[in-house]
Amino acid sequence: MANTPLTVLGLETSCDETAASVVRLDANGRVEVLSSVIGTQFAAHAPYGGVVPEIAARAHVEMIDSVTAQAMKEAGLTYSDLSGVAATAGPGLVGGVMVGLSFGKAVALARGLPLVAVNHLEGHAVSARLAADIPYPFLLLLVSGGHCQLLSVEGVGACRRLGSTIDDAAGEAFDKIAKSMGLPYPGGPALEKLAEGGDPSGYELPRALLGRKGFDFSFSGLKTAAARFAATVATEEERRDLAAAVQAAIARQLSERTDKAMAAYAQERPGQSLRFVVAGGVAANRAVRSRLQEVAERHGFSFDAPPLAYCTDNAAMIALAGAERLALGISDPLDAAARPRWPLDPEAAAANPTHAFGRKGAKA
Repeated sequence: MANTPLTVLGLETSCDETAASVVRLDANGRVEVLSSVIGTQFAAHAPYGGVVPEIAARAHVEMIDSVTAQAMKEAGLTYSDLSGVAATAGPGLVGGVMVGLSFGKAVALARGLPLVAVNHLEGHAVSARLAADIPYPFLLLLVSGGHCQLLSVEGVGACRRLGSTIDDAAGEAFDKIAKSMGLPYPGGPALEKLAEGGDPSGYELPRALLGRKGFDFSFSGLKTAAARFAATVATEEERRDLAAAVQAAIARQLSERTDKAMAAYAQERPGQSLRFVVAGGVAANRAVRSRLQEVAERHGFSFDAPPLAYCTDNAAMIALAGAERLALGISDPLDAAARPRWPLDPEAAAANPTHAFGRKGAKA
């Protein structure tokens, strides 16, 4: 850890949020979020029921300057007060990633600051540390619209993949099922709201990978079955019941796989403190949080999740990930590349890819 506080500007443009934040990390590891500004694109993508990459990239170009200026203003700082710049360099929609990363490079070059090219998933991995003292190591469930993984986080940038989705992510299932039910974008929060008061036993949905060893996930079968039921619902009560059943099925699979991973993780660390963190956009879902908290308590793990403001994509988590690397003397050259794919555990992705290899390598 550095002997003096580090003040880092973070930039996040990997999907449909244009975000900038200033975070301060002191010599004792305490974190202070000085500002966190997020420019949303909901209105631009709503007519299409999902994120359109070209529209997202253009919106990032239009918003990045003003969003960053607002973050600096709210922090009460100038660029000369910064210790470094951290920008998401992947994985994500590469057109958007390029916008934030290029802006970060420009600031770093103009001000003579170190640049940290941050893995977006590493940002989610540290997001709970923005508001709580959570020492390494810990077991992480990273669950969002694009990712669903169980990871052993041993330290800064040191993640070992235990399990991953073999098809859709949980957040993607939420959103696509919501779309099939005619719910507005973004679908996950809309489905959670509709599920209130619904009967989850009203629909029987498939349970995936029950006989499979390990800790992988699968949501494609659930998504297909729910879409077929959605085509038959006729009343508002049936819609509520289907939403509740979908939410319960996703929460059940997440908790079942996490239950198995906790048992294995604890067996590797007899007598040690056991910590569990859930992060990513789906971590904001109350039913999912409740099921995971029950599992953590049963296995003797502490339970932490980011505040709701830091569950979805934000730049504070990117700034913190960058600050932790800078504290260890780690930075990146100005020719750091934007990466559409960037697994947190490259060795696991190469040795046991959950998706087929493409031109750019194994998917996260």
